[in-house]
Order: sequence, then structure tokens, then C-alpha cells
Amino acid sequence: MDVITLQAGATQLAIAPAAGGSIARFWQEHKGRTIEWMRPTPPAALRRRMPLAMSSFPLVPYSGRIRDGRFSFQGRNVVLPLNFLPENNSIHGQAWQVPWQVVHHDKELAALEYHHKADDWPWQYRTSQDFILAPNLLTIEMSLTNEGPGPMPAGLGPHPYFVRTPKATVTAGVRKVWLNDAEVMPKELVDPPGDRDLRRGVRVDAVAMDNCFLGWDHRAVIEWPEWQARLTMTADSPLDFLVVYTPAKQDFFCVEPVSQAGDAVNYVNAGRTDTGLQIVLQGQTLRVSIRFQTEIQ
Repeated sequence: MDVITLQAGATQLAIAPAAGGSIARFWQEHKGRTIEWMRPTPPAALRRRMPLAMSSFPLVPYSGRIRDGRFSFQGRNVVLPLNFLPENNSIHGQAWQVPWQVVHHDKELAALEYHHKADDWPWQYRTSQDFILAPNLLTIEMSLTNEGPGPMPAGLGPHPYFVRTPKATVTAGVRKVWLNDAEVMPKELVDPPGDRDLRRGVRVDAVAMDNCFLGWDHRAVIEWPEWQARLTMTADSPLDFLVVYTPAKQDFFCVEPVSQAGDAVNYVNAGRTDTGLQIVLQGQTLRVSIRFQTEIQ
């Protein structure tokens, strides 16, 4: 499979357009050693175009789970494929499961697009990702344009996977966290418990969680003391939510800046006003930007 590689100084990025417009590797050479800023994709997974094994993939046109793959929106009942079996829910939209087209690329920039024709998701949309690489900095600019018919519920963001080490930590300013039910669906909104209070920093290996945090202040710091390395991830509104996933007995963890809580559209239908759900009118575009600043001591 064709892979686009960008380079800015010692910082490099590999992109796999055919595998859901995913990042395949993000790394940096420093004084004779290699720092993997995201989990590198195994060669077999790259050949088989497996986005869930990539370094990062796009969440479009929604992030998180939709319960039972069903929701209603302005009188329209929508039934989505259950795309994460054996789960009973639909997750993360369609764009990570399809090839993207390369619009342009050069040494430090790659622009990708995906055009979705209305199907089970009954709105046509166009989405883009621009990957802009500079020394010690990766910027991802994402957009989602509703091509109709009518208004569309929407959300987006990236889903990066990071390399797990025994001392790796995540620190971020947040206000609340959703505790989950048995299907990893939002159940109760609470102050962050001590074992997952990102404001004080959480060691990844200390707790297994898969939670959405509200009131994110748009800055998250990931540190690997073993490597003497740090990555600072920043974003702007409407990426006001942060999902942190630290599964037990895995070699990765995820820190995902997203525009909505899980099952946002169904929670809006139930009367909640804090889900982050975006309503994009026909012809309008939702845009977000995420920056990954790297630092090695």
C-alpha cells in the first residue's frame, strides 16, 4: 500500500490514505535514538489496511459510540451498521473505514479528502485532513462539509494511539468526567475521581479507563520519563472534550481531542445540553485544528 512520508528536519510522519486516511507512524530522530511519538503501525496491519492498528485515524462524522447504532434527528430515524462487533453499538463514523484521496502532498504537507454519498448515514458530506509538519510540530487541520439534504448532526476529531511505558503520564485541565455503563456508554457525570484526575496527572499504567472528560482546557501533556520526552497536544473549540483510553495489558494508550461526548445525539434527544453535538447546516463547514508539539531533553 502506498504511504506518504513527510519530513521536517528530524521529525517525520507517514500517512496511509487507503487505510482510512490514517497516520501510520510519527517519529523523530534525536542524538542517535528514535522517539516514536505515536504507536507505529505493524507492517502486517499496514498491508491489510487495518485502521484500528494504526498510529491515528479520523473520527468523522461523529466520535464515540451511538447506542445500538440508532438515533432520531428532526423526524428522521437513522439506523447505522454495528461496525465494532461484538459490540452492540456503532462507533466513530465511517471515514476511518474507507480509502481517502490524496489532493496534494509535498515534503512537509499532505492534503487528503473523502466524499461520502448518503447511505445508512443519510447525509452526503465531504471531509478533509491537512497534515502540516514542521520541526518538532505536527498540525492536523480537519473539516467536515454537509452537502445535504438538510441539517446534519456532527462531530469529529483524531484518534491517536501513543506508546505505553511504565512511567508514561497524562496531564490535562478538565472539569467533569463521564462514568460508563457496561457497554462503555456514558452513565453518570461526576467530578474526576482521584485515580483519573487528569488535573493532577495520571500514570497510564495505574488505572484502566475509557472515559470522556468535559470542560477540557484544550491542552494535554503526555510525558515519557524513561525517554526524557514530552508531547503537548493543543486544540481549539469545538474540540472541548477529551477521551482517555488506557486499556489493561496493552502496549498503547489513547488521548483523543473530540467535539462531543459519546452518544451525543441521543443525549440531546433526552434533553441534555452539554454533549457538544454540532448541527451543521447544508452547505456549511465545521473546522478543527490539533497541534502536537514535541520536546526531547
